[in-house]
Amino acid sequence: MGCSVPTEGYRPGPRWEFRKRGGSRGCAGTGAEGFAETGAEAGSLGGDGYPSGVSAEQNPTSSTPAAEPRPGRLTVAAALAGLEGLALTVGGVWMLVLGLTGSDDRQQAVTGGITLIVLALLPLLAARGLLLCRRWSRGPAVITQILALPVAYNLLQADSVAIPAGIVLAVVAVTALVLLVNSETTRALGIRGPGGAPDQK
Repeated sequence: MGCSVPTEGYRPGPRWEFRKRGGSRGCAGTGAEGFAETGAEAGSLGGDGYPSGVSAEQNPTSSTPAAEPRPGRLTVAAALAGLEGLALTVGGVWMLVLGLTGSDDRQQAVTGGITLIVLALLPLLAARGLLLCRRWSRGPAVITQILALPVAYNLLQADSVAIPAGIVLAVVAVTALVLLVNSETTRALGIRGPGGAPDQK
């Protein structure tokens, strides 16, 4: 006796293949023999029941925000700090050379040269930190400019040869201070004011 296939609620789907066994028409879906999908249509479905080429895994979307570009003011402030560090290094080396090659007060010249070279590390480290947008770098940079202002004043009070150097140092120090307290600079460095709000200086 043939097996009847229910048609109520039937929706067109994959073609089913009927098999004969023992002279009777049996449904391959009964017992150990089930309805067998034809090879063409069965192959069109993936192992998870999804059409070929469609994966059950969803591709994750990147939600990492792009890094903001470094403001031009921050770059200029870093360049000025680096220039000050380089000037201190050159001055320290010059004093060391004078002390080692025939200065009247060799000990004082060597001590002054070493001191200048050590002090040069502060603006140089600050310049590197500013270029990398490190929050800690603004403190050393500001301290450098504050220390440079009295030096510039003393140079302006000296003889005429040192006056141009005092003017240049004063201009560099004031310009760097203005750039370091700018709101764009503080925002790029991630510095926040009281209450967690961005510094609006």
